[in-house]
Amino acid sequence: MAETLVLTFIANDRPGLVGTLSETVAAEGGNWLESRMAHLAEKFAGVARVDVPANKVTSLKAALKALDAEGFHILVEEASDAAPIRGPAFSLDLVGPDQPGILREITNCLAGLGLSVEEMATDIRDAPMGGGSLFYAEAQIAGPANLSEDELRDALETIGDALMVDITLGEQG
Repeated sequence: MAETLVLTFIANDRPGLVGTLSETVAAEGGNWLESRMAHLAEKFAGVARVDVPANKVTSLKAALKALDAEGFHILVEEASDAAPIRGPAFSLDLVGPDQPGILREITNCLAGLGLSVEEMATDIRDAPMGGGSLFYAEAQIAGPANLSEDELRDALETIGDALMVDITLGEQG
């Protein structure tokens, strides 16, 4: 019987980090299932879902803890494979002048409607004309079954107008 673990990790970026992690998982009979990773501010951070035989969970946790000596900071959580119940799914794209609080306001709006952020990427880029910086966000969100797309659009338009950002909402299949 396999157990599912979620690993969260960060280390100073250097070649071979993912190889070291994947070799450690494989050495304990684990299977790397999915992950998201990124280079941010000279650090390399990520989250991964792995399966490992139930009798190897303790030894994998110990092997991952031993990577502290190589500069890793790893958090290991046991998880279930149960698929969450979710309603309609949407994609959200946002762009506007960078200012403090954009992400806070958008995520508070989403949470207030019962939506969960399933995946998100944000970035700040130079504005193409006239200088300044633009804030970009792309997200996959899922809501409760009783949430209408019109209700979501109305709420996002209100917050988008207040923040002076453009928000595009798309439906996912």
